[in-house]
Amino acid sequence: MAPQASRTSDGVPASDAVAARSVVALSSSLLLRTGETASELVAAHAVLPDGSVALAVDAMTPIGGQLVAARGRPGGVRLHVTSVVPVRVRCRVRARLTVTGTVRALDPAALDDCDATTIAALLDLPPVALWAVEPVGVHLERHSAAGDVSLPAYRAAQPDPVAAVEATYLHQLVGPDGPGVERLSLPVGWRPPHARLAAVAIDADGLTVRAERRQGHHDVRLPFTSRVTTEDELARELALLASTDTAQA
Repeated sequence: MAPQASRTSDGVPASDAVAARSVVALSSSLLLRTGETASELVAAHAVLPDGSVALAVDAMTPIGGQLVAARGRPGGVRLHVTSVVPVRVRCRVRARLTVTGTVRALDPAALDDCDATTIAALLDLPPVALWAVEPVGVHLERHSAAGDVSLPAYRAAQPDPVAAVEATYLHQLVGPDGPGVERLSLPVGWRPPHARLAAVAIDADGLTVRAERRQGHHDVRLPFTSRVTTEDELARELALLASTDTAQA
């Protein structure tokens, strides 16, 4: 099944399935809900190749006991993940993801399908019981848009190729050695008067710049000349955007 192809001005990848995979893979924390019980897990999850979410939770803790009780029950747990803009802006939340799933003890045989990166992520988890949440429903909210993500598309998708380094490059743009947002090739006449500019998102297809005013904000998309999949390609495309002489003050 082909992934959805909607794009919004927040810079999140075009495919909702890719966006969902990016959100859950890159977040450092999530909220685990079982029935009426909720617990925040920090640095305690990893994503398996099929989109299942591995959780590191001690079975002898209260939340671990809840997972034991929910084992094998379809939709028995919910994972809530929030994606935020990694730089300082007023409106930082850009996506909210809810994964409803069935929890089981992680089957060691699942490791046979994991690549080296996934294995490393699992090894970085706390040394406690590992659980796997197999999604039965995925719901994504992005600004005013919200909807369910196709499960086949979610399972087949991968995070955006540059999602892991997005924050680093956004900070470099405004760092002392970076080109600065002012030098980017913004559309003529786009910048509102007295607006503060900030680069707020990068994905494999482009950069999103935000103009912030007291009464709100407006985003503009700066597409790359070609899709990027490596850091070298990303650095080249950002340099091209900063070297164009049409940047507006």
